Amino acid sequence: MIEISTFDHIGIRISDRDTTVAFYELLGFELIADGGFDQGHPLVMLHPSGININLLGPATAKAGENVLMDEKARYPGITHLALKVKDAEATEAFVTGNDITITGRREFRGTKTIFIRDPDRNVLELVGPGPSVAQLIAEHVHG
Repeated sequence: MIEISTFDHIGIRISDRDTTVAFYELLGFELIADGGFDQGHPLVMLHPSGININLLGPATAKAGENVLMDEKARYPGITHLALKVKDAEATEAFVTGNDITITGRREFRGTKTIFIRDPDRNVLELVGPGPSVAQLIAEHVHG
């Protein structure tokens, strides 16, 4: 077994630097470094919560499409990023107040979740307070 201490970052390939950086800045992320975006290296964005995303680019095919979620064929890969939020209602109000489309929603045992898309249609799951999604699924499966 590898002794993992925490999750460090996730890399997301994007097509439009300015539009996508503005989207993630709206969510509270700050651009702290450009490792060479035009050469395919990351834009490092850090949220006050400590969550780090690397925006990689530029995409050279299917800009603004998400082949992992929007096509019938099911390709392997990371389908979404789930972020735990402190207040589900305030998060939904923020999202709708900023004209971000909610593409899905779920509520299970009082935990409210909404789904949104970034400019390249990468899925972000915003999970409200309550048990972790892992715990909710395990309890659902095992009764």
